[in-house]
Amino acid sequence: MEIRKIRLGNLLLPSNVFMAPLAGYTCYPFRLLAYELGAGLCFTEMVSANALKYKDRATKLLLFTTEKEKIKAVQLLGGNPAVMEQMAGSELLQEFDIIDINMGCPVPNVFKSGEGSALMLDWKRAAAIIRGCKKSGKIVTVKSRIGISEDCMFAAEFARVCEDAGADMITIHGRSRSMMYDGRPYLNEIEKAKAAVSIPVIANGGIYSVEMAEQVMECTGADGIMLARYGLEHPFVFSELTGKPCKKTAFQILSEQIALTAKHYDETFTLSYIKKIASYMMKKRIGTKQYKEQMYKSGSLEELCQILELIFKKF
Repeated sequence: MEIRKIRLGNLLLPSNVFMAPLAGYTCYPFRLLAYELGAGLCFTEMVSANALKYKDRATKLLLFTTEKEKIKAVQLLGGNPAVMEQMAGSELLQEFDIIDINMGCPVPNVFKSGEGSALMLDWKRAAAIIRGCKKSGKIVTVKSRIGISEDCMFAAEFARVCEDAGADMITIHGRSRSMMYDGRPYLNEIEKAKAAVSIPVIANGGIYSVEMAEQVMECTGADGIMLARYGLEHPFVFSELTGKPCKKTAFQILSEQIALTAKHYDETFTLSYIKKIASYMMKKRIGTKQYKEQMYKSGSLEELCQILELIFKKF
């Protein structure tokens, strides 16, 4: 695929290979890793606007960043235009350059509350949210799906709604809301959306290899791709796609992630996060399954480091 920079407002993103916002994973340490390996843009975990409004402590932790993160992008979830506008312009998001509005989450509780992919059924409210967030003066992007079900797909029409409301970019997951995270993505719907708007369109969903990334770009004509689970399983994919050199081993990467996470978070968070990341990175390492239970039982960072060294140096 053609690797190129993308202009968003006053920002020039270094590549068109992005990392998706993933709850429980795309915290500050992982975002720095993805950027180091060549990602052009990374997002925080999904942040609830309502939770921010009520100053929820756990939610505020999701916003942790430092000056080392050169491009800062937050994903905001909400269905109330007034609350979204208020939070987009609040001091809590002052450090962030980009606000990505979640209009694609298919989870039942989110959908029932009128948030996430439910906004694709209410174009007037979706547009009002985009316009409200734009008042912050920040770059505003949208992450959506191709539609609600396989017999109700309207990616191109919804992309036009977002562009007309002022969105600077849209990322489209190639599955409908009813498909959740399974099934073959409808790349033709992303292609239609790309042809319908002038803002950058990013293709997302079902990308599990370099070859698949190239195929998605070719089939959709999108301006870039957004990786999700595969970015956790094989972070080196950012380097492989962009050509940015990386001589580190998986164990070196995990060791650095432990040190960075422990520096900014408590031990409980660090243990939980590293175990989840390591579990993903173990997936295609034959013979490591027997060690997974032992890894999850690790009760200290020292113990965790020892088992990770065994797993990632031996297999």
